[in-house]
Amino acid sequence: MKRYVKYHTVVCEDLDELNHVNNVKYIDWVQSIAKDHWNKKAQKDIIDQYYWVLIDHHIQYKKPAFLNDNLKIETFVTGISGVTSERIVEIHNTDKTQLIVLSKTTWCLMDRNSHKPKRMSHDIAQIFD
Repeated sequence: MKRYVKYHTVVCEDLDELNHVNNVKYIDWVQSIAKDHWNKKAQKDIIDQYYWVLIDHHIQYKKPAFLNDNLKIETFVTGISGVTSERIVEIHNTDKTQLIVLSKTTWCLMDRNSHKPKRMSHDIAQIFD
């Protein structure tokens, strides 16, 4: 499966009262990279017809990240079945070369006009191959 990567340096706004990245930030980054991946890889006509909704989310916090840490946020789709796809997001601390967060999410493809789930066509599935 195609991987999509972004990089982020931890800033003060990412921190919680313990001075490490707030767990809510990781969840935000998981959603953000999924959306960016879709918008980057899908053609405009497909984006205009469909959108995704998150229906299941599992996240493992393995190590903390701190101010000025350099993070690699990577995502890829591991499976497609009917109206859903499963996506993995890995967040690595590139300074320490360690996995700090692992997320597995299930997304449902929705039709923009009917707002109902839509079975994925071959064209949509190919976006993630």
